[in-house]
Amino acid sequence: MKAIHLADNLAAPGLVLSDLAAPVPGEMEVLVKVHAAGVTPGELAWYPTTHQKDGAPRHNAIPGHEFSGTIAAVGRGALGFVLGDAIFGMNDWFCQGATAEYCLASPSTLARKPRKLTHIEAAAVPIAALTAWQALFDHARIESGERILVHGGAGSVGSFVIQLAKMHGAEVIATASGRGLELLATLKVDEAVDYKTTSFERTVAPVDVVFDSIGGDTLARSWPLLTPTGRAVTIASDNESSTDPRVKQAFFIVESNHEQLENISLLIDGGILRPFVGAVVPLSSAPAAYAGTIPRPQGRGKTVIQIV
Repeated sequence: MKAIHLADNLAAPGLVLSDLAAPVPGEMEVLVKVHAAGVTPGELAWYPTTHQKDGAPRHNAIPGHEFSGTIAAVGRGALGFVLGDAIFGMNDWFCQGATAEYCLASPSTLARKPRKLTHIEAAAVPIAALTAWQALFDHARIESGERILVHGGAGSVGSFVIQLAKMHGAEVIATASGRGLELLATLKVDEAVDYKTTSFERTVAPVDVVFDSIGGDTLARSWPLLTPTGRAVTIASDNESSTDPRVKQAFFIVESNHEQLENISLLIDGGILRPFVGAVVPLSSAPAAYAGTIPRPQGRGKTVIQIV
């Protein structure tokens, strides 16, 4: 199969396109023929990309852990899907990813692809939507009528946080700038804040939940806005190693979840949720996509690599 992977023999780490042996599903695994894969640029610098779970070095890592495709083979004991099923999902960060013609996954990390979406659109969903779902419902435990401040509201995750929070009856305040403010208007947020011209901490009334995808000073300036029972959730990678007890409690890393993906798929088909794709590129352009040099005409949305 053709695959994009990190090459160990380059003077500096970089992605290359190679012909690699297609994987074979083991017990409790399925083989996915990848139609499209979402791009998470920061992934190349994350620990699982360069290390195995036991800490040993990882070689020729294939990135891209959210994807949409069809079931090409089913390993022994893998239940829930049959050959030809259209699926989308997110496999383990330590596994080989989906920026390739095939990838392996556990059935527990997959769900049936939303009927309303193309494979390209579906590939932009799993990581962002699961992150939003887990942030709101597993960690913040948001309730109807509460107020939430969403930092990075025009981002892939932020846009799903807004949609899910509105669905749940929350009042949504979100920060963005430029064309991102147009997206906030499309999503019908209750209050939009241009972070380039306005100090949100001076204009936003107290909130019950802060969702932070920015980190640093943005999160630091948000703490005073929380009500006495307020909760903060952050996914900003610079917070992973924080020693601040508040930040350590707020930080989490998304995990794949079959049931949540199934619920997300139903909400998409029901017209409640929608993804935003910023650019679509072929497999050969994956290095540029991970370098962040692919233009997005609308200035927002996820970059997706089209495999088939």
